[in-house]
Amino acid sequence: MKFTRILLKLSGEALGQGSEQFSHDKLVGLAQTIGQVVQGGVQVGIVVGAGNIFRARSANLEIVDRVTADNVGMLGTIMNAAILRDYLRAEGLKAKILSPREQRPLTTAFARDKALSLMACGNVLIFAGGTGNPYFTTDSAASLRALEISADALLKGTQVDGVYDKDPHKYDDAQRYEKLTYDEVIAQRLQVMDLTAVTLCAEQGLPMFVFDISDPKHLLRAIAGEQPGTWITN
Repeated sequence: MKFTRILLKLSGEALGQGSEQFSHDKLVGLAQTIGQVVQGGVQVGIVVGAGNIFRARSANLEIVDRVTADNVGMLGTIMNAAILRDYLRAEGLKAKILSPREQRPLTTAFARDKALSLMACGNVLIFAGGTGNPYFTTDSAASLRALEISADALLKGTQVDGVYDKDPHKYDDAQRYEKLTYDEVIAQRLQVMDLTAVTLCAEQGLPMFVFDISDPKHLLRAIAGEQPGTWITN
């Protein structure tokens, strides 16, 4: 395996299937695959979104205040983290949820030293609650936590096998990039992560790999350097 410590960014949709908010088979597959990664000696941190439950940008913002919508979304990530944690534990893994502020009984407050100590003891850490602030996405939270735990790379699991020059679901001639720089992502306005997250990764030189995680086993191939996807570096 290429890495010793990774931050895996998952969308909320990665936990479901079709119209299901949560798919038992998908969650079992994810938990088993993460277990194999841990057995291979790789420490794992996870940031999961809440798109399967609630999307702040899709809320009726003419009525619901943006700050309220973002706070609801952060609560959604804690719900997803709790479900994922129990599936990880069912596979015999040690797993804990850390969030910007303690939310008993589900989470404890994030602190870098605590997180590193827990990871060194074999815990899979799920970082929930975003950054704890409105106007920041879970992409930004993933970049922030990846840097704080000194991850070797940020692996972003999506529903497509990398970054394309245009939407591959709409255009048959869409071309996948194998490598990009952060400057190219920004200049071409490629929809990889939000600008705050991209800028943070670029400033700190954190490499990112975007790959298809519709099959959870692709995570093993990504860590081994065998999975098709897009590397983004400086």
